[in-house]
Amino acid sequence: MDLLSCYPEEKNIPASVRLNSDYEQREYLINGEMHLWQGPMSPVQSPVFIRQGNEYKQKTIGSTPLLTSKEALMALDAAVSAYNLGVGKWPMMTVAERIGHVEAFVSKMREKRQEIVNLLMWEIGKTQKDSEKEFDRTCDYIVDTINALKDLDRRSSSFVQEQGIMGQIRRVPLGVALCMGPYNYPLNETFSTLFPALIMGNTVVFKPAKYGVLLIRPLLDAFKTSFPPGVINIIYGRGRDTVGAMMETGKIDVFAFIGTNKGANELKKAHPKSHRLRAILGLDAKNLAVILPDADLDNAVNECLLGSLSFNGQRCTAIKIIFAHQDIREKFIKKFCEAVSKLKPGMPWDAGVGITPLPEPGKTDYLKSLVDDAVQHGAKIMNEQGGTTVNTFFYPAVLFPVNDKMKIYYEEQFGPVVPIRAFAEEKEVIEYILHSSFGQQLSIFGKDSKMIGHLIDSFSNQVGRININAQCQRGPDNFPFNGRKDSAEGTLSVADALRSFSIRSLVATKVNEENKKIIGQIIRNRESVFLSTDYIF
Repeated sequence: MDLLSCYPEEKNIPASVRLNSDYEQREYLINGEMHLWQGPMSPVQSPVFIRQGNEYKQKTIGSTPLLTSKEALMALDAAVSAYNLGVGKWPMMTVAERIGHVEAFVSKMREKRQEIVNLLMWEIGKTQKDSEKEFDRTCDYIVDTINALKDLDRRSSSFVQEQGIMGQIRRVPLGVALCMGPYNYPLNETFSTLFPALIMGNTVVFKPAKYGVLLIRPLLDAFKTSFPPGVINIIYGRGRDTVGAMMETGKIDVFAFIGTNKGANELKKAHPKSHRLRAILGLDAKNLAVILPDADLDNAVNECLLGSLSFNGQRCTAIKIIFAHQDIREKFIKKFCEAVSKLKPGMPWDAGVGITPLPEPGKTDYLKSLVDDAVQHGAKIMNEQGGTTVNTFFYPAVLFPVNDKMKIYYEEQFGPVVPIRAFAEEKEVIEYILHSSFGQQLSIFGKDSKMIGHLIDSFSNQVGRININAQCQRGPDNFPFNGRKDSAEGTLSVADALRSFSIRSLVATKVNEENKKIIGQIIRNRESVFLSTDYIF
């Protein structure tokens, strides 16, 4: 298989997926105004190389501004001013009014679908099918968030009475939020925190991911025109030059971050009053698949293939290590390697493509070092061409047997390397999970209900989700998405995210005629945004 031949000549790139222009982005949004950066820029290189005769040149598709702490603090001050200690225009709006602003944004966002899909393909190497799915799923997520908030507001519009006290309980915003997303889902994962934060009445400073950043450019005007000044502020640049400075002020109330636990810890420590900082974090994972001796091997292979190698394994929910029972491990590995060999390498827009170039600089070298380390400690590459590297391509490597002397046994590879270990007794699997630093998800493949039930009970206090005969995954979006240990803090789902970015507050009074009269007048005359029995359709 010649990976080099997968890179295209410029003339052979379909017109429908070509970028219209070089994306030199100098714009950034602060306090409702589009600013134009005149300072240094960061080039954005695509993982796609272009064939020029006998040479291959990495495609530069644009650049983004390298803002400094000065601009970051300006953005933060704008968000602080817009929130205005909770009495700003945005936090004081009715729920229905905030929903109207978000609906206006979604309408404008849908108009940019093709442009954003193309940028996802070019900047992070995501397949066209998955890029389209990410865009559509993100729009659906925002709409689902709107509907969940309507439902929450309807339930909050009633009064409760307990022990002679009547009250109305509602959820209110926390303050100023800093939202940062990951490069692997730069639209979906980012907006799954950004929009719950906004719609609950928080003001936001948003810094896009390190890669997958250009796709925000087509949406800048939609953000600018859909929300009041200062409600959403969008900055760019190196994290150490921007995010650290904002954290040190102590003015950040909510920190939404999807990345590494090391990065999250460093940023949280920079906050002078970390006890006042609400953190919603999606972090590292080393998700395990357990193949029991009675597993349906065809299903296990298919689910583990998708689970470990979809988007080249660059997903926090990916299966990162497989424990196969010794009775079936040879059959499983043989079938799994056969399935890997059928994955088609190519460009993101190629039909049926399953392996695409990796966007992270230096990633192929890192993955090769993991494979070399595993081989040095006794593993073998089980599949043909496994670990072959060409420019930004890394052909999936299936490793067996892996052991605790290898880096791949513990480290989250976040790429197309699939380590497999055989086990004889379930206690070996249980011990691995008990002592793992991570606790996001795992998958169990088998038919023995007694054994599966035992493993469920052993794992339920270790991970956030247990999948039976299915790959690890986030969806459906109404299911809670969280993790234990170093894998997460807080819970995300459509409904959980609304709770994560808000806090309950109540108005209460003794039940007597005078107080009932006062409350009634406030509601009838619409004298309070908080106290209301309006029903949002």
